[in-house]
Amino acid sequence: MENNFFVDSEQLSSEALNRKHQLESDPSCRKNHMEYLPGMEIIESDVCDNVMSHVNAYDCTQYTEDQVKAALEHDTCTIEDFKALLSPAAEPYLEQMAQRARLETGKHFGNTVYLFTPLYIANYCENYCVYCGFNCYNHIKRMKLTMEQIEKEMQIIADSGMEEILILTGESRAQSDVEYIGEACRLARRYFRMVGLEIYPVNTDEYKYLHECGADYVTVFQETYDAERYEQLHLMGHKRVWPYRFDAQERALRGGMRGVAFSALLGLSDFRRDALASALHVHYLQRKYPHAEMSLSCPRLRPIINNDNINPLDVHEKQLCQVLCAYRIFLPYVGITVSSRESARFRNGIVKIAATKVSAGVSTGIGDHESKYSGRETEQDQGDEQFEIDDNRSFEKMYDDITDEGLQPVLNDYLYV
Repeated sequence: MENNFFVDSEQLSSEALNRKHQLESDPSCRKNHMEYLPGMEIIESDVCDNVMSHVNAYDCTQYTEDQVKAALEHDTCTIEDFKALLSPAAEPYLEQMAQRARLETGKHFGNTVYLFTPLYIANYCENYCVYCGFNCYNHIKRMKLTMEQIEKEMQIIADSGMEEILILTGESRAQSDVEYIGEACRLARRYFRMVGLEIYPVNTDEYKYLHECGADYVTVFQETYDAERYEQLHLMGHKRVWPYRFDAQERALRGGMRGVAFSALLGLSDFRRDALASALHVHYLQRKYPHAEMSLSCPRLRPIINNDNINPLDVHEKQLCQVLCAYRIFLPYVGITVSSRESARFRNGIVKIAATKVSAGVSTGIGDHESKYSGRETEQDQGDEQFEIDDNRSFEKMYDDITDEGLQPVLNDYLYV
């Protein structure tokens, strides 16, 4: 691991710096990232082994242009075809991949694009992840919204016309326990038709509780499927346990969630292998739980406080487009989300090819929707953001732009009867 991933900052206290340096210099201070901690549920599942057997054997340089051409000609994309489409040999065929991806998107989703917005209700975190703005050693303004504040934020978002919300917290069970998140879900159900969660992984019975409180689906970022790199980037906290995080979506489905979403954070490790793992994770779970709704996203690492010098493994727009097109060809029936981490120009283009869902009216800070939506400063206390977004369009602007592209914005496609 290169030392430039461990960036000191004048914003860190001396106590935090000392602890940080101890963890970096003495690996024995860090618990085994493959061992479960007390209270973590272990499930019997073959999904991880199936996924990682392919990923560990994947050599993207072995694929040829002939294999890429054959993959594009096949009616059904096999795992081997998908591996070829992710390879460097496929880069000259990006236009052909985009045409095939657009065809598959239209066949399964028509010209619809789904809209949602995230709501961060807390930014406390107990993990030390060196790339994340919320990590426990970053000296940022921490905040946890009260239920009254959460409802006020939800009212503002709902009044804009949005019908789907994604509730997020930092990964702190102490500050944002399951009961707190469940109460936020109950509030959200009053204002929105779709309620998603992006929180720390929990056990099956806890996912069941959150579903009963009103949550429809769960999003979990594996961050990177490279276990060795994962160990180097996640130095402390429950998030450090790689296999517990890997099985989170399956526990959510066992707990009754209608849908689950998957992602790697491209730029932390080899993006081709992480993209392969993400898609295969969906593939094998879809075969095991055919009733479940599943989706993928493809975020790239964004600038965050204290880590502006981490020198990530760059993933360029053409490479990101290649991944998204390969996803669509391999998993034609799966939703693909492109977040506000990407530019408006890129998102406007990719929704016409492969993506089916975008966020709008986004803030990654805590308690700032009133000022964001009204355009004026308020007396509401606010917490610092997790990362910088690139596309800051409002819900209304996003809706109009999608319509102008000849696409149909969709706010909700699920009715409770």
